[in-house]
Amino acid sequence: MSLGAQIAARRNTQRRIIDVPEWGEDDVPLRLYCGPITAGDIDRLQRKHKNFLNDMTIAGMVDLIIHKAEMEDGAKAFTLEDKPHLMRETVAVISEVAGQMFGETVDVEQAEKN
Repeated sequence: MSLGAQIAARRNTQRRIIDVPEWGEDDVPLRLYCGPITAGDIDRLQRKHKNFLNDMTIAGMVDLIIHKAEMEDGAKAFTLEDKPHLMRETVAVISEVAGQMFGETVDVEQAEKN
């Protein structure tokens, strides 16, 4: 197995858990999962949302959530059909979910130092 394939295999096992109380039921938060945000993910977002990393728009964050959020079994949590519903969600919830997806790598300058 090539080094690139080994790295990809490790990356695919790393998922972040995001609990969203506002989207849960019966006082149990909705649990979403998210794999690491990759260079390809950022490239895709930057093509649609110019300067996304430095100027995160709500639409960009919603697109990130749609693209990256998964259920426990790995199935996509949202589709493009969900975008109008997510766009009507509060800014606080959308920014919290997107922020948790990024984890500690939101700051591009810090990420580049590492």
